[in-house]
Amino acid sequence: MNKDIKAVILAAGKGTRMKSNTIKVLHQIFGKTVLGYVLDSVKSIATQSIVIVGHHAEEVTEFVEKNYSAAKTVLQSPQLGTGHAVSMACPSLENFDGQVIILNGDIPLITEDTINKFIEYHNSNKSDLTVMSAVLDAPASYGRIIRENDNSLKAIVEAKDATPEQSAVREVNVGVYCLNWAKIKGAFCQLTSNNAQGEYYLTDIVSWAKNQNLNVNAYIMENSEEMNGINSRQDLAFATKLMNERKLNALMTEGVTIVDPASTWISEDTEIGADTIIYPSTYIEGKNKIGKNCKIGPCAHLRGDVEIDDNCKIGNFVEVKKAKIGHNTNAGHLSYIGDSEFGSHINIGAGTITANYDPISKKKSKTVLKDNVKIGSNTVLVAPVEIGEGTNVGAGSVITKNIGEWALAITRAPLRIIEGWVKNK
Repeated sequence: MNKDIKAVILAAGKGTRMKSNTIKVLHQIFGKTVLGYVLDSVKSIATQSIVIVGHHAEEVTEFVEKNYSAAKTVLQSPQLGTGHAVSMACPSLENFDGQVIILNGDIPLITEDTINKFIEYHNSNKSDLTVMSAVLDAPASYGRIIRENDNSLKAIVEAKDATPEQSAVREVNVGVYCLNWAKIKGAFCQLTSNNAQGEYYLTDIVSWAKNQNLNVNAYIMENSEEMNGINSRQDLAFATKLMNERKLNALMTEGVTIVDPASTWISEDTEIGADTIIYPSTYIEGKNKIGKNCKIGPCAHLRGDVEIDDNCKIGNFVEVKKAKIGHNTNAGHLSYIGDSEFGSHINIGAGTITANYDPISKKKSKTVLKDNVKIGSNTVLVAPVEIGEGTNVGAGSVITKNIGEWALAITRAPLRIIEGWVKNK
């Protein structure tokens, strides 16, 4: 097995059917971009990912450079087809003698496990080129996989060019390839654009490899749902639904109770410990870690970068973002916890707000609560602020400065009672 693997990810298309000013690969599912899911699927497999950009190239490049140190972008301009797109990576792979995985940047459901199995198949069959395929009940407009008598790959035939016999084939091209680069790279210098679109097709490398008497095969993916690409808002919603179902089933298998899967949404990048209960209408996006024996929801919203230790409660209409919460801490009702670090055995009263954003400086500051703090209802904690261990904050307080340990903090105005006022009026 070649140890050095690189990925080429095609992300130059605009995605016209999205009807959006945002390029389709930067649309988000659970707070992570479509392209981010694809990059993550190869992150532990490939030593480098080369992302081919075109439309909105600056935005895609900024996203890649900010979030993926082992990835870089290469510009395709003009866009002359998928084969031409891969050829843009050739200078970066000039002296490379490993394997190259080619994927579309709009297939967020593809998993690391599937790609690993694909590579294992490629190696065990001593392939020079392997195409990933899927078997569909309704192949529609997908290119058909045509096999030789020995079950190797003979050709990929586009649906519009297929004979009636070929149209009846249910095995289709997914658009993911594994190449022994040293043997296949020559194809990208010899592709032609003799077709109606005048484009260089990536699928033509199959016929090129066959003409070179190379070993060409097709691997059937186990779960065809993973091939679903994003070309429209409907596709985005469908992929989100599939991803959510996959995550909820995995969590329940691991001992998490999902009271109502139909109304619960949890990101792929969220870890949850056994015996935690997720109540209905809870939405969890981004990357999070929730401990054991917790209760989350109903109607809770976790926005990412949240760590919750064991035996905690995040109750109804509580929003949490970029926060670390210690064990046995409860925030039961109608609260916002953002940019915060909470210790253990803390109780957050209903209506508590961590005021973390300064609209003048546009900076967000941190709220720190030490162990055993009790916060009364309708309290505003104006960050940056730290409250020491064991301190109680009276209901209705606005806290604007640090408080030490085991104190009582209260900013409530004195109660005035004017007898007979209503009758007099």
